[in-house]
Amino acid sequence: MTVLDWHAERSGLHDIALLDRAPENEGIDLAAVRLYRQGRVRSEMSARGIDALILSDAINIRYATGTRNMQVFTARNAPSRYLLLTADRSILFEFTGAEHLGAGYETVDEVRPAKTASFVAAGPDNAARERAWAREMADLLAELLGRGTATVGLERLNAGTAIALAESGLRIVDAQEPVEMARAIKSDEEMKCVRASLRATEHGVAELRAAIRPGLTEAELWSVLHGAIIARNGDYIETRLLNAGPRTNPWFQEAGPNVIGPNQIIALDTDVVGCHGYYADFSRSFHSGPDTPSDTQRRLYRTAHEQVSHNMSILRPGMSFRDYADAAWDIPEEYYTNRYYLSAHGCGMSGEYPYLYHHGDFPDAGYDGEILPGMTLCVESFIGAEGGGEGVKLEQQLLITETGTELLSQFPFETALLQ
Repeated sequence: MTVLDWHAERSGLHDIALLDRAPENEGIDLAAVRLYRQGRVRSEMSARGIDALILSDAINIRYATGTRNMQVFTARNAPSRYLLLTADRSILFEFTGAEHLGAGYETVDEVRPAKTASFVAAGPDNAARERAWAREMADLLAELLGRGTATVGLERLNAGTAIALAESGLRIVDAQEPVEMARAIKSDEEMKCVRASLRATEHGVAELRAAIRPGLTEAELWSVLHGAIIARNGDYIETRLLNAGPRTNPWFQEAGPNVIGPNQIIALDTDVVGCHGYYADFSRSFHSGPDTPSDTQRRLYRTAHEQVSHNMSILRPGMSFRDYADAAWDIPEEYYTNRYYLSAHGCGMSGEYPYLYHHGDFPDAGYDGEILPGMTLCVESFIGAEGGGEGVKLEQQLLITETGTELLSQFPFETALLQ
């Protein structure tokens, strides 16, 4: 019995991958989810003539295999954990001492210890470590593929490692395109994971909303959501986008020690990597009380709600990104400068392809493509005047179906702000 087999037997991982065993699994065939996702990646590799992918992004490894391990840590410390995926082989190189975490997955053929090639791990000998890492990977690819030449997709490796791998005779391409295109289309079983994550996150937002009162700091209020997400077996929150009063405008100011005052707008973007690693991404704005919202606050809120509602109403399968931009809501000049940088974006295990841009931004930033059934999109709005007071952030998550759209995020809007 190998050390890996001993760990797997001791922890029960031969029976099931335990990391996703939780009440929200009821009615979800997680093996089918994992196999579908890995099949999607392999299909996109084949379509582009890519023989192998070396994935080091924690979310992409989870997408392609279902395995997870210290996602935030390994996102920064690459390559401390990575996946080699070919048309018929999946080898997970797991963080030292954690090889047992990859056992029991039908999407992983073999687990090996990772060899970290970074200055932190190797110090001044890192260049030699990078060359050795590249040689070993090139030799393994030649063994698996039966030839020394191959097209290999890479992501998030140290520059020296990537250069050394290219010098070994391999043709190096970017792994992002095939993986993003794979992730863009969700299966019906995968959507059950998305809904489970959203429902758990909505519970957390309800707890946050109930905790709102003047005198709390933004960080104290934000921690309510964080605690609720972790308690429901979510992973983490990707940003700290909660702020109050004047700090709501412009957007992207992170939660901090600012004290929430009376009768202020509080704006939240969830950005939750929740149950099963799926992104629950919707935005809401609240009023701190104790009085009723002002006319200005209501006008901001109604304007943001109008933008989100209009842009959701025009989405349909088969629509081009360019046609969406042309038909999207016209942002009033008063709010144009501080507009949200996107009109909508893809959403799966994080924010992902595609990005849908505003009409005015399309000539410089936009690209064309097709909105397809199985895509999940988040429709965005931020409304706040340049140099003005408060701003309002709203966002809805939805699924593109064969015939139209299905609203996924169900947390209610604020009646007092819509009146």
